[in-house]
Amino acid sequence: MQNDLFDLSDSVIIVTGGMGQLGRQYTLALADRGAKVAVFDMDVNADRVKDRFGDRSLDEALMFVESDVTSRASIEEAVHQVERAWGSPTGLINNAALDSPPGAPAAENGPFEDYPEASFDKVMEVNTKGVFLCCQVIGGAMAVAGRGSIVNVCSIYGVLSPDQRIYEYRRQGGDTFYKPVAYSISKSSLLNLTRYLATYWAENGVRVNSVTLAGVFNNQDEEFLTNYNPKVPLGRMANEDEYNGAMIYLMSKASSYMTGSNMVIDGGFTAW
Repeated sequence: MQNDLFDLSDSVIIVTGGMGQLGRQYTLALADRGAKVAVFDMDVNADRVKDRFGDRSLDEALMFVESDVTSRASIEEAVHQVERAWGSPTGLINNAALDSPPGAPAAENGPFEDYPEASFDKVMEVNTKGVFLCCQVIGGAMAVAGRGSIVNVCSIYGVLSPDQRIYEYRRQGGDTFYKPVAYSISKSSLLNLTRYLATYWAENGVRVNSVTLAGVFNNQDEEFLTNYNPKVPLGRMANEDEYNGAMIYLMSKASSYMTGSNMVIDGGFTAW
C-alpha cells in the first residue's frame, strides 16, 4: 500500500465514543486501512468490548481506553496510555456525543420553554466542551509534533433546524414531543471551532475539518421513517457504514490540502 493515498499504516488515531454505533464503524474501517486505533469511551469493560467488537477486540491494532471527554485530566491520562504503547497520535475523530433519543424522559423532549437546564448543560458539556478539551490536549500534542488531522463530527441539525413536523405523529398520539434544542446548538458550535482551529494550527501542520452527517438507520419506528425518508432525496436514512469513507479520506494523505472545511454527507437532506 506504499503508493495508496488512503494508506493509514503510519497513523495512530483516537476515536472518542468509539464504542457507539458509528464509532465502532470508524474504528474498524480505519484499522482495516492499516491504522492503529485507540477507542476512548466511558465504558470499555472487557465484556462490552467483546460484545461490540467480537474477535476484533483482540486485534493488536486496537486499544480500548476508559476516558471521560469532559475531564482534561482523564483525556491526558488516556493519551499517555496511547503514547506509551504507540507514540504520539496523528489523528483524532471527535465522535462522542449525547442526544435525547425519542425514548428519553418526557421532560427532555417537551416544549422548548420547559427544556431542563440540567439537560442543556449535560449535552453541551459532552458535545461542545468535550470536543474543546480533546482538541486542546490531543490537537495540542499534534501541533507540537507538526502534523495531524482532526475531524469534528457534526449533524444536519447543526446547520438546519429540526423539522418538528417529523415528530407530529408522536404529538397526535398524546406525547408532548419536540426534538430538543441542545443537540442543535452543540453541533453548530463545532462548525466554527473547526474553522478557528484550522487557521490557528495551519502553520503547525494540523488539519481540522468537520463532517455533517444525517440520520443513521437504527430500527427507528415506521412512523418516524415515513416522515423522515421523504425529506431525503435518496429516500432513506444512512446505513451505519456509509460514513466510513469520509473518515478514511480525512485521516489520510488523500485530503492533505483540505482544512477548515465542512463535508456534508446527508443523502441530499440539506439540498432541499
